[in-house]
Amino acid sequence: MTSKQRAYLKSLASGLDPIFQVGKSSLTPQVTEAIGEAFNTRELIKVAVLKNCLDDPREIAEMVAERTHSQVVQVIGKKIVLYKPDKDNPRIQLP
Repeated sequence: MTSKQRAYLKSLASGLDPIFQVGKSSLTPQVTEAIGEAFNTRELIKVAVLKNCLDDPREIAEMVAERTHSQVVQVIGKKIVLYKPDKDNPRIQLP
């Protein structure tokens, strides 16, 4: 992913609300599976890491991206933005 594409995805993600929260039990298989299923209907997802989660948000982002075959767009504080293009019908056209 180029820096121009990443900047475009960041601008799209700025208006999104987090649809998943990672809490004190950290990254469970159920959370990972739910995020993977969310990519069936969305290409860009924002995840919030709660204060009671002791794991590093960057590490969580890398693990989720690896397990869901997505890409980390950005990690700011405790917010993670992930991108996975739809193979059949991409809705986001990257520059």
